[in-house]
Amino acid sequence: MGLTDVLFGRKKLKPPNEDSLFALTTACVTLQTELGLKPAGAGAVTYKSLSSGDFDRVETDVESLVKAAARSSGGEVERKTDSFGFEWVIVRDKDIEDQVTAVYAVATELTNQGFGGQLLAAPFRFDGGEHPVYWIYGFKRGKWWPFIPTGEGQNRDNAIELELKAKLEPELPIEPDLTRWLGLFDAPI
Repeated sequence: MGLTDVLFGRKKLKPPNEDSLFALTTACVTLQTELGLKPAGAGAVTYKSLSSGDFDRVETDVESLVKAAARSSGGEVERKTDSFGFEWVIVRDKDIEDQVTAVYAVATELTNQGFGGQLLAAPFRFDGGEHPVYWIYGFKRGKWWPFIPTGEGQNRDNAIELELKAKLEPELPIEPDLTRWLGLFDAPI
């Protein structure tokens, strides 16, 4: 692949790494037993929408697919647009495995249809600490990082995020570059 492939958008992203994404389901045991963090029942895929007919068709197909899967497991799916123009497909389900499976299905379908470059992240919310804890999967690099908004503007609890990183590194592929730890403030989950 040459420079012109990258410049003209012919570089195709790999589909989400299933092992990396599903690693959250096994790490959940540590989160619950050692850290007292329980899944809050919500996960999401966030991506940048395009204004093209093909993209609109794929979005509709993906939404139908995920809603059918959610119904079969007793979950719910909703869609929102945030203030930055990113689309959120939100999966509400008590079972973390069902959340991860639905997020994987959305990401895989968007990627297979040629829109993988639009994927931003997949956050999953956990409760049990002073503030909500989000474990965020970044699609571009296939890595995880913790995010703890303190509820005070654009502030976050970096100290606890670093503690979580240290405790979960054996179980999750953690993003080593802390400058890439994107904060999803005002996440609708």
